[in-house]
Amino acid sequence: MSLACQIRVVLGALAISLVATGSASAGTGEQQPPTIAIIIDDMGHDPVQGERLTELDQPLTLAFLPYRRYTRTLAEAAHARGKEIMLHAPMANTRNYALGPGGLTPEMNQLTTTTTLRRALQSIPYVQGVNNHMGSLLTQQRNNMDWIMSELVQYPLYFVDSRTIASTVAADSAETHRVPNLTRDVFLDHEQTEAFVDRQFKLLIETAKRNGTAIGIGHPHKVTVDYLEKNLPLLDAQGIAVATVSGLWAMRHDNAPMFVEIKRPVVAPLAKRKTDGE
Repeated sequence: MSLACQIRVVLGALAISLVATGSASAGTGEQQPPTIAIIIDDMGHDPVQGERLTELDQPLTLAFLPYRRYTRTLAEAAHARGKEIMLHAPMANTRNYALGPGGLTPEMNQLTTTTTLRRALQSIPYVQGVNNHMGSLLTQQRNNMDWIMSELVQYPLYFVDSRTIASTVAADSAETHRVPNLTRDVFLDHEQTEAFVDRQFKLLIETAKRNGTAIGIGHPHKVTVDYLEKNLPLLDAQGIAVATVSGLWAMRHDNAPMFVEIKRPVVAPLAKRKTDGE
């Protein structure tokens, strides 16, 4: 199935879900509970933690690095279990950390940028959105971000700014190009201890209680997965809901459709190439 067809299938299912949700809300007049979306970055390289995340009952959003050994099989399994799938696009950082295959850098021209991005998108089944892997350098470059957003709007796909640097222009660029976009509120596990993850998770919930919704980003570390397995099932009793990124966006926009018109890509298909290794 082509990337465009996969996107249309997933968005069609989302539209049905949102219509049902909107009807229920209109009929009951109930206020929606505080809602969190949890994105798990760096998916595709760890099959053990990846499978554990896929098996969780809650509707997590999983962001996959392109061309990793387990990206395709985990993404297909996660989609079958009701998870939302994103491309975790490697972007240049200020510390010169290696990006791996599919990396986007400021030295690339527009053609190379969009070609690299398109191939990465084609490598991930059921992709609905994109967020940045690292990117503290590239997300400050307006021209590069404009090229990225001009590609995403053609599918269409949403964008989440991981906000790895305060001076990012990614959201501004997305708004200019009318790409639905959101921004990370809390990083859950940049210190890999249960105490730290607990503190950040509680901050995420408090943010959702204060603002109505909140987005947290974590990683497939064992400590993070252990914590989520234990604590996500407890949220319902606390009056906290979990949604995919698309679901959370809909809540913030009165259940309006994320994409008014589902468009086919206007770009020509790329020739099939040999899959990059790690």
